[in-house]
Amino acid sequence: MTEDEVRIMGPGGPLAGRLILPEAPDKAIVINAATAVPAGYYAPFARWLASEHSAAVLIWDYRDFAASGDPRRSRATMADWGVHDAAAVRRWMGQRCPGLPLWVIGHSLGGLALPFQPDLHLVDRAIIVAAGPVALREHPWPLRAGIAAMWHGYGPAAVALLGYFPGRRMMLGADVPGPAFRQWRRWCTTDGSCLADPDMPPLASPALSCPVTLISFSDDGMVPAPAVTRLADWMPKAAVTRRLIAPQDHGVHSIGHIAAFASRNRAVWPALVA
Repeated sequence: MTEDEVRIMGPGGPLAGRLILPEAPDKAIVINAATAVPAGYYAPFARWLASEHSAAVLIWDYRDFAASGDPRRSRATMADWGVHDAAAVRRWMGQRCPGLPLWVIGHSLGGLALPFQPDLHLVDRAIIVAAGPVALREHPWPLRAGIAAMWHGYGPAAVALLGYFPGRRMMLGADVPGPAFRQWRRWCTTDGSCLADPDMPPLASPALSCPVTLISFSDDGMVPAPAVTRLADWMPKAAVTRRLIAPQDHGVHSIGHIAAFASRNRAVWPALVA
């Protein structure tokens, strides 16, 4: 197995990625990250896919984020990340691994934005993890209070002061460009989420007819299972399977919104791709 650092030319500049290749891959997989989660977090899972499932796997960072640049002076939005950057990366992977079935694994934003991307007819399988249009009222207490404070209190204040959201300083992931935070906030505080956002392109998902697995976790308070289930309505032509995963069924303590891809939860990984 080899690992190569790659630079992919996206619509807003070069994107940093890592391509993990087994000796004889039989599929190509692009992993689209959650908001504020650097690509390196998915590296153990990507190596497992390469070794156990003979997959060529690409992990990558959104523009002006983590290894792809500086969020502090960025104009990047969530639409730039989840739609335009992700589509460019998927095209690159198709050209790099011609003839192989192309899978997309999207975590949170990486799955929520998939139905808006162009060329979805080229996707052979999609696995969408912990992604869906969620409203503030759906978060359980006391988590709801903390999220409300982020959307209506310290989050906008920090962006107004600094020009970006200091996620790393607040132990909420990595730093996020100001425009991306504002759009993220709008999606999570407006009825209709990104479907109601005039800055988003129209849904392209009628072209998505491949098998799609929607995965939710019983202890995910950020995007609870009903919100994940609703995402199926955005993909009317896809063959959708819904899967609810409970930590105790796999002998792990907790999964939540982010930790499905953590090495400590590797017992869950076969269920993600089953």
